[in-house]
Amino acid sequence: MSVRKERLLVVLVLLNLSLQLFDGVATYLGLSAGYAEGNPLVAAALARLGAAPALLSVKLFACACVLIVWQLRRRSVLAAPALIATALAYTIGSAAPWSAALAAF
Repeated sequence: MSVRKERLLVVLVLLNLSLQLFDGVATYLGLSAGYAEGNPLVAAALARLGAAPALLSVKLFACACVLIVWQLRRRSVLAAPALIATALAYTIGSAAPWSAALAAF
């Protein structure tokens, strides 16, 4: 694997981990402000465990998945596309909506 591609993957992993951190904090703040969670699986975990334990569990699982993709980077050409798709999904489905909602608060 080229040094350039390896650096790109490092940036993508760090971006995805940062987005997970942002999503967890923004979701916690949003829930505290009275917003509802849009993901039914996360909403079920929130109802069962409470906000902090549920978000910590869900975000740790998501970070573990990102790190698994990182570990598979040398065996699969899909590592970079998966990290790009995940970053886009979290930017569109989490960072943008939570930023707008919390800015209006």
